[in-house]
Amino acid sequence: MPERLQKVISQAGIASRRESEELIKAGRVKVNGVVVTELGTKVEPTRDKVAVDNKPIRTEKSVYILLNKPRGIVTTLHDPEGRKTVASLLPDISERIYPVGRLDYNTEGLLLMTNDGELTHALTHPSHEIDKTYRAKVLGRPPEEKLDRLRAGIKLEDGLTAPAKVNAVEYDREKDLTTVEIVITEGRNRQVRRMFEAIGHPVRQLKRVKFAFLTLVGVRRGAYRHLEADEVETLKNIALKK
Repeated sequence: MPERLQKVISQAGIASRRESEELIKAGRVKVNGVVVTELGTKVEPTRDKVAVDNKPIRTEKSVYILLNKPRGIVTTLHDPEGRKTVASLLPDISERIYPVGRLDYNTEGLLLMTNDGELTHALTHPSHEIDKTYRAKVLGRPPEEKLDRLRAGIKLEDGLTAPAKVNAVEYDREKDLTTVEIVITEGRNRQVRRMFEAIGHPVRQLKRVKFAFLTLVGVRRGAYRHLEADEVETLKNIALKK
């Protein structure tokens, strides 16, 4: 079945849908040896030969992984500092898959990985407002008026955050730590940590426990599972149809 050229490039894991369009307009894409710059071009993935910068793309099956990332793992495929990466947790996956967003080195929990560039772009685009739920253990016992600042949106060095859903779950008097559940729709660098730092209650432990409707149930730390077909379809309905 013919598909739009930018979609084929995106699904091959080369770039997002929008980035693929830019590659086409820049004359960097060839179909059967001929440069194509028209965005409306359709190709047959199983028959036509598509190349980006003269390198043939591989038409791979789409793979969708839910990984329970441990602390002390880098959310990249290669690390110049030689640290352990999420790729090392997926030795049996032969397809080139990439993280959907990031979890920082000391943050654990739910991380999606896929070679579906179009879906990745949709899930990470801030305008689509995909819920991401975290459990944070923060120093001290933040009063409601400080949590209200997070609920309203708090000013960070890179701008005002979108309103968050925040709920204090429990307080450990012995350790002086409060467990807080927070739901955000953005994906800025170290955002949850910076939000709590801004109200004077730094994060001591952070875990993402939910992405949209997906949870870590049944997936132990350091392990992964493939998403079910209906889960993939639901994600696409949430992200691609917005």
